[in-house]
Amino acid sequence: MKNISKAFNGITVLDKVDFSLRKGEVHALMGGNGAGKSTLMKILTGVYSADQGEIIIEGKPVSINSFDDAKVNNISMIFQEFSLIPTLTVAQNIFLAREQKNSLGLLNDKESEKRTEELLNELGVNIKPTDIVQNLGVGYWQMTEIAKALSQDAKILIMDEPTSSLTKNETEVLFTIINELKAKDYSIIYISHRMDEIFQICDRITILRDGKYITTEKCSETDLDSVIKHIVGKEFDQAFEWQERPYSADGPPVFEVKNLSAGEKVQNVNLKIQPGEIVGIAGLMGSGRTELMRCLFGIDRIDSGEVFVEGKKHTIKNAGDAIAAGITLIPEDRRMQGLVLQHSVKDNMILPILSKLKKGLFVDNRRANDISKRFVEKLNIKTDDIFKQSNLLSGGNQQKIVLAKWLAHDPTVLLLDEPTIGVDIGAKTEIIDIIREMADSGKAILVVSSELPELLALSDRVLVMHEGQIKKEMKRTEINSEEELEYAIQGF
Repeated sequence: MKNISKAFNGITVLDKVDFSLRKGEVHALMGGNGAGKSTLMKILTGVYSADQGEIIIEGKPVSINSFDDAKVNNISMIFQEFSLIPTLTVAQNIFLAREQKNSLGLLNDKESEKRTEELLNELGVNIKPTDIVQNLGVGYWQMTEIAKALSQDAKILIMDEPTSSLTKNETEVLFTIINELKAKDYSIIYISHRMDEIFQICDRITILRDGKYITTEKCSETDLDSVIKHIVGKEFDQAFEWQERPYSADGPPVFEVKNLSAGEKVQNVNLKIQPGEIVGIAGLMGSGRTELMRCLFGIDRIDSGEVFVEGKKHTIKNAGDAIAAGITLIPEDRRMQGLVLQHSVKDNMILPILSKLKKGLFVDNRRANDISKRFVEKLNIKTDDIFKQSNLLSGGNQQKIVLAKWLAHDPTVLLLDEPTIGVDIGAKTEIIDIIREMADSGKAILVVSSELPELLALSDRVLVMHEGQIKKEMKRTEINSEEELEYAIQGF
């Protein structure tokens, strides 16, 4: 891709960007919020057309103005949000809209299953073509997406945050598959905010910043500090260093859970959080972390147990009960559960406080605008204005909107499930600072994170979950390294 430029409504989002990909290479594309990564890839896959520049494949200029053009040029993108239909089989998903047919024009499921089996064998994936997708683990969803791309004869694969929902073991399986694809001369563009992965799996890194090309370097010839400096444009003070924070460890807790059980995933959980304390929950996938958050917010039914906020017992039967009790949740999947993507920044921010903004029968728009603008500025949300559609913003800015809407509600207890998933290093540090600031105001914070450096940076105490139970409690001062916490998680 040479001299690629693109502007929307007079605002330049890509300015003469270059990007090259070699045969049999895994090439990381990195940059902060608004760097232009997504726009560049959307031009490569035909979602957008470039205003300037050219795309050259195997020495020949090509025109890509649609997904079909991308497919003709053997380009396929595996999105962060899965594009599978859970109720269909693996084979039906792989050949969706391209179903195999017999001589009579009828669906030929046997042929689809045969070709799917060949693809899965090529990838070394131990699932059956007839397996229903919703019955499979998330790791197998990712493998199905890869098989789907290969079924379209793709030679250039774009992977957008491919490990964001995978366990450590599933990530290792994915990396094995990526290395096998490399050996077969597939070329992979790898987008991820997980720095350790980039140096583990990628050959080169290209970094964009504010729509401009910054550098391309071999992974073997650079390091983490250099990459971060290129992404943010300056020496960066790591927010991932734990900061001991003053809070009252004595006295009544602001949030308490006693003997809580909900389904098979949450069993007899007890925990307390003091005013201003940040408590982290660590555990393997399936340990019950997300399920605990969901039942505390009233999404899943609580079978037994008690929930107290500021000493008062509350019955949580639904999200409305939780919100009324002063409990709010930042969910793991912001796009599906945290935002109405087609609504504006403002509409998303004021959604939980509409009742407070009523002026007679109507919403006080002037006040709503003032609140929205205040939180856009406070959280450094990058948007043209508060009326911009939320789905047009980057992942980090979308996550800040989810935080802003609950900050405007002023909760007592904030539940955070993977609060920085899929956002860049700059946005991560900003979000960590926001969480600390909220805790400093006396709120009770409960955080689930699969990223151990983030959990260690935030938490005053860490609870280890296993099979739906709290198995261990560790003060942050007792944890000397990430390896110690990893050992505690794996120790059950």
